[in-house]
Amino acid sequence: MISGPTAVGKTALAIALAKQLGTEIVSADSRQVYKEMEIGTAKPSSEELNEVRHHFINSHSIHQDFNAGQYEREAYPLLQSLFKTHDHVVMVGGSGLYIKAVIDGFDEIPEVPESIRTSIEEQYSEKGIVWLQSALARLDPELYHTIDKQNPHRLIRALEVCTFTGKSIQHFRGKVKREHAFKLIKIGLEMERQQLYDRINLRMDKMIEEGLFEEAERLFPLRQLNALQTVGYQEVFDYLDGKYDRAEAVRLLKQHSRHYAKRQMTWFKRDQNVHWLEANMEVENLLHTIMGIK
Repeated sequence: MISGPTAVGKTALAIALAKQLGTEIVSADSRQVYKEMEIGTAKPSSEELNEVRHHFINSHSIHQDFNAGQYEREAYPLLQSLFKTHDHVVMVGGSGLYIKAVIDGFDEIPEVPESIRTSIEEQYSEKGIVWLQSALARLDPELYHTIDKQNPHRLIRALEVCTFTGKSIQHFRGKVKREHAFKLIKIGLEMERQQLYDRINLRMDKMIEEGLFEEAERLFPLRQLNALQTVGYQEVFDYLDGKYDRAEAVRLLKQHSRHYAKRQMTWFKRDQNVHWLEANMEVENLLHTIMGIK
């Protein structure tokens, strides 16, 4: 399992490792699954996808309801199938909840009454995302520090569960640890913060140059779909809505992406079983180090 923040270099390492091991890659990215979202999700290039077979890249439509629970139901059986023909499998991604779903499994989250969900959605519609953020910070401060604060869908889901049960949604996640028939090695990639932030800024510039604004404009009529409630699209949607100018949209794209990377590191650093490696190492040295981990 290769994890780490956005733009740290996970894709290149995963492909190199998969080629060395003669195996396939299972993506654990909550947005790269969607075939309609190309530029803003930083998917592997077509050349990279041709080098090694990838799973869960362009595998679903934004019109499908896909979440961590569904990912678990599809990804875990896939792993079991891959191990019938491969000694190793490489999983890679920055969506901590998707990784946790496969590694630890999910306990059943109670069904929330429609009235609670409707009430929260109405207040969000009236008061905006700041209200969602404030409400969650008050009810579930621990989750608030790691959740994607720009994703209203996730904020609403966390709020409705906490409101109904009096417990954090985290309480229902992975309480019973899953037993695996395979050995799991967790690799984390990290680099000095300012260098990572510079890479994120350059990645956003490249996305914009490749047509991020034009892609978001094509998706604008569908902006209410859950899949599009994410950093990289919401900022452009708000620009298209006339809430601010293009320069401010670009500034927010970069700022929110940096904030997202910080939340990713907070999530992954909580796991004491991750072997952290310096992303600036030569790929050959990274591979040698990984292969030496017992």
